[in-house]
Formats: sequence, C-alpha cells, structure tokens
Amino acid sequence: MSDRWCSTRNITLTGSWLLTCALSISTNAGVTVSPNEVRLNNPEASQQLLVTTSFSSHTDSVTGHSTSLRNLDLSRTVTYRSQDPAIADVSAEGLVLPRSEGNTEVIISPLADSPVFRKFSLDVFEPLHIPVTVNGLTDPVPVSFEQQIIPVLTKTGCNAGGCHGKSGGQNGFALSVFGHDPASDYDAIVRNGRGRRVTPAMPDHSLLIRKATAKTPHGGGRRIELHSPLYHRFNRWIVEGTPFSSPDVKPIVAIEVEPKYRVLYPDGVQQLRVTGIDSTGARRCVTTEAEYVSNAETIGSVDGRGWVQVSDLPGEVAISVRYMDQVTVCQLTLPQQSPPFPRPPEHNFVDQFVWDKLELLGIPPSDLADDSEFLRRVFLDTIGTLPTADEARAFLKDSSAQKREIIIDRLLERPEYADFWAMRWADLLRVDRAAVTPRGAVAMNRWLRESFATNRRYDNFVRDIVAAQGRTLAAGPAAFYKAITEPDVLARSISQLFLGVRIECAQCHHHPSDRWGQDDYYALAGFFTGVQRKSVPVGGEAIFSKGGSDLNHPRTEETIPTRALGAPPADFTKHPDRREVLAAWMTSRDNPFLARTIANRLWAHYFSRGLIEPIDDMRSTNPASNEALLDALAKHMHNVGFDLKSFTRTLLNSRVYQLSSQTNKWNERDLQNHSHSVDKPLAAEVLLDAICQGTGVPEKFNGWPQGYRAIEIWDNRMPSYFFRVFGRPLRTTVCECERSNEPSISQALHLMNSPEVADKIQSRNGIARKLVGSDLSPKEVVDGLYLSTLARFPTPAEKALMLQAFSLRGHDRRTAAEDVLWSLLNSKEFLYNH
Repeated sequence: MSDRWCSTRNITLTGSWLLTCALSISTNAGVTVSPNEVRLNNPEASQQLLVTTSFSSHTDSVTGHSTSLRNLDLSRTVTYRSQDPAIADVSAEGLVLPRSEGNTEVIISPLADSPVFRKFSLDVFEPLHIPVTVNGLTDPVPVSFEQQIIPVLTKTGCNAGGCHGKSGGQNGFALSVFGHDPASDYDAIVRNGRGRRVTPAMPDHSLLIRKATAKTPHGGGRRIELHSPLYHRFNRWIVEGTPFSSPDVKPIVAIEVEPKYRVLYPDGVQQLRVTGIDSTGARRCVTTEAEYVSNAETIGSVDGRGWVQVSDLPGEVAISVRYMDQVTVCQLTLPQQSPPFPRPPEHNFVDQFVWDKLELLGIPPSDLADDSEFLRRVFLDTIGTLPTADEARAFLKDSSAQKREIIIDRLLERPEYADFWAMRWADLLRVDRAAVTPRGAVAMNRWLRESFATNRRYDNFVRDIVAAQGRTLAAGPAAFYKAITEPDVLARSISQLFLGVRIECAQCHHHPSDRWGQDDYYALAGFFTGVQRKSVPVGGEAIFSKGGSDLNHPRTEETIPTRALGAPPADFTKHPDRREVLAAWMTSRDNPFLARTIANRLWAHYFSRGLIEPIDDMRSTNPASNEALLDALAKHMHNVGFDLKSFTRTLLNSRVYQLSSQTNKWNERDLQNHSHSVDKPLAAEVLLDAICQGTGVPEKFNGWPQGYRAIEIWDNRMPSYFFRVFGRPLRTTVCECERSNEPSISQALHLMNSPEVADKIQSRNGIARKLVGSDLSPKEVVDGLYLSTLARFPTPAEKALMLQAFSLRGHDRRTAAEDVLWSLLNSKEFLYNH
C-alpha cells in the first residue's frame, strides 16, 4: 500500500530515545501495514496486522545531535473495520478471521484521541484499505493432528511438564512433553481411555473439548475459549474423524517474527507477528499459536498474543518465539531520555563496544574508580585475596601513571592466582572427594593448579579434559571420568561447561527454546560410549577409551550416527578414541562455541554479569546484551592463542572494568550494560580468607597444617559451618549456579555473633591487639584497621565516628580497636567486592 501521511513535527531523539521538545524540525512520516494483503484459506486461519509509522533522520538544530526515529507501532492505536463482516471479521487488536468465502477489505483509520497520537503530535491520516481474500472454507483441507493439533496442546500448556506432559501424566492422561512424540499423543487422545476422550458423533460432548473449555470440571481450568479459532479447530478435527495427518498440510520448517529488531520508547508497546513457513515455501500466520517468553521481564513483558509492553528501564530485551520445534527471537532496545554525554576515553577495544552500546541506550557511564576501590576489586577478582595494609599503602602512595597496569601484571604471576582459579575449576569439573576419592581429588587439584600456574593454553586445557586417560590418582584430569560415568551425562556436562549449550532438555524431547533435538543429544553422547575404567595394581583406576558404538534413538530405535553439535557425522577411522575427534572439533578455529563460552565466562567473573545470562546457556533465543562485544572478545581469545592471562589482562586494563561502583542519575538502574561496577558478595572461601587476613589470625582447618588458606583446601566435604552457611558448592553439577552467594540472616548472625569470628578479633596475636600494643595514636590505629580490611583510609567522617570508641567510658584501647574491627568486618563494603 502506498498510503501514508506527511507532516511537520516537534520530535527529536536523544541517543535513539523519543523526546518531545519545542523545536521546529521537519520529519517525513509514513504509515505501513504488514502484510499489505490478507489471504485466509481454512476455517481457523487468522492473520495479525501490524501498523507502523516511520520517521526519517534529522538533526537537532540546537545541539547538532543527529538522531532518527525508526518505527512506532500503531497496531492498537488505530481502528479496524471490515467492509463486509460476513466474509471476514477483524478484532480491535488487528486480528483478521474468516467468516465465509469471498473478497473484502479491512479499513484502518487513526484513533485521533489516542494518547500516542497526542504524545507524538501525529496527524490524522487517510484510511488505509487492505484487501482480504477468503477461500478453502466450503471444502477445507482436513485438520492434521500432527501439524495442527499438537501446536494447540503446546500453546495451551496441556503437554507442559507441570501438566499432562510430566512423567506419568496427570489424572490418568499422559502426553509427551511439548509434543515430541505425536504418535503416542494421538493414541492417548483417540485410542486410550476406551476412546472416551473424543466423540465423533457429538464433538461438543467430547471429553477433550469439555475439559479444555471447562464445561466439565478440570484441574487446569479453562484452556480454550468457547467458539474461538482453536475451539473450532478441535471441533472440526473430531468431525473429520480425528485424522493423524493430512497430505495437504505440510510441516513447518521455519518461522519468522516481525519485527526482528526495534528501538522502542519508555513505556512503549509492540505487537509481534509470527509467520510459519512450510516445506513447500507456503506461508501462514501463526501469531495466535506461537509461544512467547521474555528474557528480561523488568525491561519488557509479553503476553500470549505477542503483545510486548516495555518499562522505562533502559536496556535490551529478547522475546523468544517458539512454534512446534522452530524458534526465533525478536530483540527490542529501550533507550532512555538523557542529555548528550561526552564519550569517555578508550583504553582498548572493550571500551569501544561498551561505549557504543551506552550511547545507543542513552546511559552515561560512571567515573573511574579511585585507587583504593580498584585495588581491592582487582585483588579479590584475580587472586581471591585482599591486599595487605602495606600493599594498600604502597599503591595509594605510588604516583606513577602505569601503576594499575603494573599491579595487574604482578597479580597474574602470583601463586594465589593459580590457587584461586584451581579452586573455581575444581567446582566446575566436579572434583568431589566422595566421587573421585581423596587421592583423586588431590591429584586433580594438583593438575589444575599447575595448569594455571604455567598458563596452559585454554584449548589444550579443554583437549586434555575431553580426551583424558590414565590413572585417576595421577596428576591429571582423568578423575573427571570417575565423577561422571554415563555417556549421555558426560556429553551434556561437557557441552554445558565448554560449549555453553544446555542440551539436557533434548534427552526426552526437542529443546523448547533451541534447535537441538533428541537426535543431537544422542549423537553427541556417542563420543563417550567407548570410555572404560579398569583397576590398576598400584591403586585406583585407569581411564581409557577404545571402540564405542553409535547410540539408538530411544523412541524410534534407529541408530543415530555420532556427531558434534551442528556438525556432520564423525569419522573415527584414524582415531580409536572417539573423544579425540570431539576434542579436535571443539578446539578448531571454526568451532562457533568454545571461544565465546570461555570469553563470556571470564567476562561474567570480572564484571559480575555475563554478556549472556545464564553464562552457560548460549542459544539464538538468548542473545548477548552486547553481541558485537562478545564477537570481538571471542575473536580476541583466538588472536591471543587462548592465553587466559593475556585475555584477562585485556579485561582488567579496560576502562569499563575500572569504572566506579558509584552511580549517576542516569545509570543507577542499569544492571545489564556495564555502565558502572556492580557489587557482588564474596565467595565463601574468599570471605573466610579475608576475615583471617583482616584480623591477622589464620583459620585452623580440621586435619590440615597451620597456614593453609581456604582457597587452597581441596576437600569439598570437610565439615565447616562457615562454608555451609556461605554457600560453598558440593560439586555435584558443572553449573556455576551451584555456588550460592545469596545473603541470608544466617550469614549475618554468624558474622555478628559467632565465637569463631570473635576469637579472631580478640586474639592476642591478631591485628587489633598488635596495633594497640604499639605506640600508634588512635587515628593511626583506625587507619591500620581500614587498610587491612577495606584497602583504603577512612574518610574524615568515618575517622571521627570510629575515634569515639576510644573515648567511651570504660573502653580501653584494645576494646575500642576490637569494636572498630568488628564494625568493619560486618560492613557491606567488606562483605562485597565493589
């Protein structure tokens, strides 16, 4: 359609956000309707209309800031009228439904008194005429259970895991999860239960329909509205004799969502339109049958009709769309109104991509962190250890411009770096004493520490684990295959850990939000069927792999050729160990997963949040908050040869990493785009070591020599109330989510009242006693306590407050110092890295 309206508007943008202002700026506005014609070819067909206005680019004559308003959705801001309702009807939301065969038009007119028209000063436009053709109603193509009823069961939630799709079903009626087994679902509905669920002679009396419409009491409530298109489809399918398939109804092989990407204004809206494409290329609207999920409800929510409503919180939201086993995503960007801000300096490419995104969103970043905030942050992040008071004094006194770069380089070479990262990877690799034996845990921890101390290339590190062999009690990763023994569990664990693909859902059915199905799951598991274990005379077991076989599909019993994710069948002719083929594929330059996954994992550690969250759930329907940055990081990982220290050095030297945790007016609500540093609680081991260092009293671990620190303890089962209450993981999964850092009342009470912490504060060998036993003044004592715990000097207000403890009646210097130390250890600033 060529209909459009043009006018002069007082509209400009700040960083892509819509801003109404008193400036005379010419804009060209056009209205488009998608699709520009409607064809409905069966009684239950429908077509969602999208009405959009577009504005051309312009420049603010006052600020010189060049901006553009891309699109504004008017789908629910206009009125719809069918020229002949007897042929086609149209709802107030723009959904066109067939009534009888013939031709007509839908007429779209502006709703002049709409708040949107008033807000953006939009002129009334001439009515738009959309031709509508309806056919296929007199002699419709029979309904296909496999292609047209299964999507309805999924849309209504009947085959979800919490309803009839769960193991054993619900109230004697069981369906396959998300319809992954249409044949068994057909039997359950048509043949099982003595055939009582469908009644071809009286479709309305079919138990299936009566329960779905709540005519008969139903635990799930009403799932289908009476006389809705979905109701009529069920009804017609039963009338037609409940066919399983129909030769004229082809399977949907792809779906498209419109719009694919859009910039919205605060509190804006957007109607989505979803089109299914079948194996012949034919297209049909499936908007009402698709499922929608938002990955950021605080930014944008979506209902079952694809109607998106965004908040005023700047950021991006991805709306995943699923129909049958096809998925796609719509990405919506929500800038905020803010004045133009100067682009900060760039230390390296990381800053460039973050500033680009912040400019788009209109979010000015915070200032740089001061030296003390940076120092404490980089110590805790990199080596899991606080800086000492002497280290803090020296750094704060240093006036050289390169001191941050120098301290980063030194930290990466310290032995605590290897201790800390060995601990973190022992969690992920399930180095559980109960599973791999104490000697096995020691051996694997020794290998992990050596790998990080020598900066072993990450791709070689991964290869060593995937194709591990040899004794489980020797220094190496072989014990990983003692912690996990089943081929399919090994496959999904390695996939999640190193490839960022959670394929576990595909064990039983097609992944609900990704492209992976049961074929992919068992094809990947085939790499581990040859793994064997045997006892060795010197003790323990030896891991080796030889032979192996392809696995069968659990439902069809067909043999599934072993292959990697998205790859052709593997060739094992030159490799007796199948895992070597997988390891070679995983570490090849062309692998689309490995570099992105480790880049995102490291980013999440140092910046509190991954570019993709959860960090091990990479899929098309869960895009990165900054895709360009993640692509650049993955490329950088390849360019540095998977050198983790070099990659880490790049992250730590970026200005983004060194931003302050102090927010400004415009970025205080931003938790997604790294406009400021985000506070994060310390891990259990790191916090215990910090308390020990802050008090000057080491922890005595049961059965361990004096002087060992918590990040060095390999025994994950060692009894410790502190570890338990602060969330140290038991290492039963490869998911980083097993470590719980959520604050709790138990944690607060333990820090405030436990005799263990009190004993450290009051110890005669502790820092408090040493400081007051010297000739230091109370002011210098307070300075020493602050440097030991917070790596900074107190502010004048803080010093004045703390000095009051030294002047309280009945308080000697020792009691005063202990009270100050207790206060610091229980402060949020101590308990969090910021």
